[in-house]
Amino acid sequence: MVFSSVLFLFLFLPIVLGVNFILKKEFRNAFLLLVSLFFYAWGEHFLVLLMLFIIAINYIFGIALAQNSSHKLLSKVILSIGIAINLSILGYYKYIHFIIENMSKLGWKINLDVDDVTLPLGISFFTFQSVSYLFDVYRKGVDSQKNLLHLGLYISLFPQLIAGPIVRYSDIHEEIKNRTITKELFSEGVIRFIRGLAKKVIIANNVGLIADEAFKIPANDLSTLLAWVAIICYTLQIYFDFSGYSDMAIGLGKMFGFNFKENFNYPYIAKSIQDFWRRWHISLSTWFRDYLYIPLGGNKKSKFRTYLNLIIVFFITGLWHGASWNFVVWGLYHGFFLLIERTVSFSLPKKFSILKRGYLLIVVIVGWVIFRSETLSYAIVFIKTMFSFSSGNNNYPLIFLNSYYIFIICAGIVFSTPIRHFMVGFTNKKQEYKHLVLGVKYSTYLILFLFSISELAHSTYNPFIYFRF
Repeated sequence: MVFSSVLFLFLFLPIVLGVNFILKKEFRNAFLLLVSLFFYAWGEHFLVLLMLFIIAINYIFGIALAQNSSHKLLSKVILSIGIAINLSILGYYKYIHFIIENMSKLGWKINLDVDDVTLPLGISFFTFQSVSYLFDVYRKGVDSQKNLLHLGLYISLFPQLIAGPIVRYSDIHEEIKNRTITKELFSEGVIRFIRGLAKKVIIANNVGLIADEAFKIPANDLSTLLAWVAIICYTLQIYFDFSGYSDMAIGLGKMFGFNFKENFNYPYIAKSIQDFWRRWHISLSTWFRDYLYIPLGGNKKSKFRTYLNLIIVFFITGLWHGASWNFVVWGLYHGFFLLIERTVSFSLPKKFSILKRGYLLIVVIVGWVIFRSETLSYAIVFIKTMFSFSSGNNNYPLIFLNSYYIFIICAGIVFSTPIRHFMVGFTNKKQEYKHLVLGVKYSTYLILFLFSISELAHSTYNPFIYFRF
């Protein structure tokens, strides 16, 4: 069940919101836990039992860490075992096919039937949440959760369960115990949800259709024009798809009284790879910083060790995104440019800062080719085509470029910049027109909602890219 589905929008969500409002506060957590487990079971069926097992394991290890916090060595052992169990589950479901495939290529015969092993939705996200919980209890950043229901709700809360953002226990543990749903917070949540829905349905789905059609074509048959159109569309698709989902998750959280942190901050206006990762999938990049990079030593040791730590982080960042060498290469590719930026001093006058943004966009767009391609060989030929002025043999996807799709692409480019913040800031200054501004704002979001529903009604193309990670 995806957020951008008629079933979710007009049946599941209204019922859950209605019952949540009717219930007394002391029953809301139990209700949301049951609803979240039902939400997960709807798509994953019996794998919801795996979710229950993960909740139980982390509850037990959290309690054990708290009870043995004064014994440093023992608490380290408990932490290590707890993390190992979480990561082993993730490793088995996500990487077992990848491991066996690569071992077979090396000549090792593995007689293990894993054909029935499928990737549980959202396992990368809720595993990282579980690991961060154990780490924070170990570091005494938070108390262990002695209420199994509360910990279960933290791990399985449906707004961010499938594709993030990665919510830390320390950020919402107080709201799990006690939260208030105000009219202002609920209204803010509805608007945020509609914004994310529009991003996903109006922009990501439409540009994604062109990108998918183009990437079905053999790379040797692509023209340079089509290659650029395809990767620009994919660049917009992955941003509006994932940031749209994050907006919907944040909006849903507000409707239920939770305040999730921001996950995107206009990454395509960054001026460096380092800046890009401060803006892109913020919950993931800060997770790797706090739970991997810093424990490895961060930048507190030698230059060599700092660079090695960065390489490790970006290797695992790539591998986290999927069981494929393409993702590993994509991660190391970003790590390479981050190391270059750390070793080479490069400064320009402020008036030439557009050159830095141009550099960033080229690096990121080429990186998305590696990320999107099924194989490295396909990616290499695709990139070569981008810069070789090829006329190609198959330009079929270009027939989609009518005036509507060109408008959507242009809208995607415009709204991947902070123009909305500029508009909001400008209107906030016009206090004498406050009621008019509010009327225009709510009317705009109502139109966006209706238009999004219209798009859903006449299109069957509605994937979420990050569901497979």
